[in-house]
Amino acid sequence: MVAPTETNTIAIRKETPVSRHIQTQAEWEATMARRIMDQLRGELYLDQRYLNAALGALPPAPLPPDTTGHAFATDGARLCYPEAWVLATYRKNRRYLPRAYLHSVLHCIFRHLWLRGDRDSTLWGLACDIAVENTLDSLNTPATTRPVGWLRQQAYQQLQQQCGLLAAGPIYRALRETDDETLTKWLREFPCDDHRFWPADPDSPQAQLQGKQWEQLGRQTQLSMEEAGQHAGENAGARALQAQVQASRSRRSYRDFLRRFAVWHEEPHLDPEEFDLGFYSYGLRVYGNLPLIEPLESREVKKIRDFVIVLDTSESTAGELVKAFLQETFTLLKSQDSFFRKCRILVLQADNAIQDETWLTDLDALDRYTANFTLHGGGGTDFRPAFARVEELRESGVLRDLQGVLYFTDGKGIYPAHRPPFETAFLFLENGTPPPEVPPWAMRLVLQPEEFEQHDHKAPPKG
Repeated sequence: MVAPTETNTIAIRKETPVSRHIQTQAEWEATMARRIMDQLRGELYLDQRYLNAALGALPPAPLPPDTTGHAFATDGARLCYPEAWVLATYRKNRRYLPRAYLHSVLHCIFRHLWLRGDRDSTLWGLACDIAVENTLDSLNTPATTRPVGWLRQQAYQQLQQQCGLLAAGPIYRALRETDDETLTKWLREFPCDDHRFWPADPDSPQAQLQGKQWEQLGRQTQLSMEEAGQHAGENAGARALQAQVQASRSRRSYRDFLRRFAVWHEEPHLDPEEFDLGFYSYGLRVYGNLPLIEPLESREVKKIRDFVIVLDTSESTAGELVKAFLQETFTLLKSQDSFFRKCRILVLQADNAIQDETWLTDLDALDRYTANFTLHGGGGTDFRPAFARVEELRESGVLRDLQGVLYFTDGKGIYPAHRPPFETAFLFLENGTPPPEVPPWAMRLVLQPEEFEQHDHKAPPKG
């Protein structure tokens, strides 16, 4: 047998028929839907370049094989799309798709998926949809422009009077007071995407980690908008988008935020993980009552040792909300076993001067204080006296292990000119307006009133 030469081999290859795969209808639809999604993504990038990071963090992906749908859906890691629906919508109303795509992206930028807490899921979803659609209706860009109907105009006007900034939190509180007939109309008008993949437990560690990643992406988006300069500020919608991104960055669970003020400290406590019973028993057997290795009687724990809470008691701060804030703070501290056996919590009430100073050193003192709480003050707001008092106590050694200061306020006051030598956080309740500016050395946290108020959830309308 003669071995084939190079020439013979080439001839054989030419004569061998090449089998071509015949594409099925399902494969064609998958290919075309993927091309459409890539095209939409490119259009949004050209339309609003400051969304580059967010668009890159939410890649399109087909819906899982065992699910069906008629809208986009996101879980914060991908944007799922029904292939048949994308093709049908592309044929009938192509301009709807980039806006619907951006709707889901804005949910993630505003961190709507991870800020629900224990709110009613239906009303929260509607509040998020209204907040996003209002932003899209204001952007006035080629990818988002569409006629705004009378129902939407009326809804925005009504909610604007109640909420100020049309963010999801204030809108949710307004929806709880809205009649069922109006809610039914809005539930037909504003939903655009499917929320089925939103975290069932938004407070779980995995969900919160993903939320923090989108918090960083929101920061990048805001910086990109600021760098864009005139483009980002050329219309009210872009400014509203910046305000919502900035506000969402300041919102997080108060429970998680308290953990920042914990400090490592050695506490007398048997650590079973470090105690080796085998060596301990061996010492007793060999040397009688002399153990070979003593059990560790202390371990490092992360708890609050010295803590300061300052309450703004000026006329602009409501007494019931202050008391509710205190009750929730103490409840969280007790439920998390955050105290050392010996701890010092200083509660200052201040307006433009120190009005009351109370030391709490055990759990029973917390309960007594909240039960008999009385608000002192009512003048203007000046933050400097409270900071001066804390610094005086710190230098004298009374607050030896000061971890930080929480200042519950509306933000309308005179801040210290210089950074204090301890961590400081200003806490604001969301009231429908952008959060106040704070000095660069301070942390800012926007709290949801629902965290401090016990309300019965309004049942969403049926149908």
